[in-house]
Amino acid sequence: MSLLIAGSISAVLGLIGLIAWWKDLLILLKGAMPLAMLLGGILAIYVGFDDIQDKMREAQQQQDAKLDQAREEMEIVRAKAEQYKEELERLKENAKTNESV
Repeated sequence: MSLLIAGSISAVLGLIGLIAWWKDLLILLKGAMPLAMLLGGILAIYVGFDDIQDKMREAQQQQDAKLDQAREEMEIVRAKAEQYKEELERLKENAKTNESV
């Protein structure tokens, strides 16, 4: 109950103060507006810069993943090429042995 009474008294005094010092409040708001805009602008720049860095990191990770995939495919192709070379050498040796017989 006491909290309700204290809140009511505070609201009434705040309303009276707002009416009595309206011009002073506007002066205070006028003075605070450039500061608020400056801080808001700095915050927006920071958030934008952070977003750009995140996008660059994501793009770099995608490129690294593609590069790793390409390397894996290259290794598979190299292994197959090596198998084909060995098979070709075996076939050449078999052809030589068949000719000499």
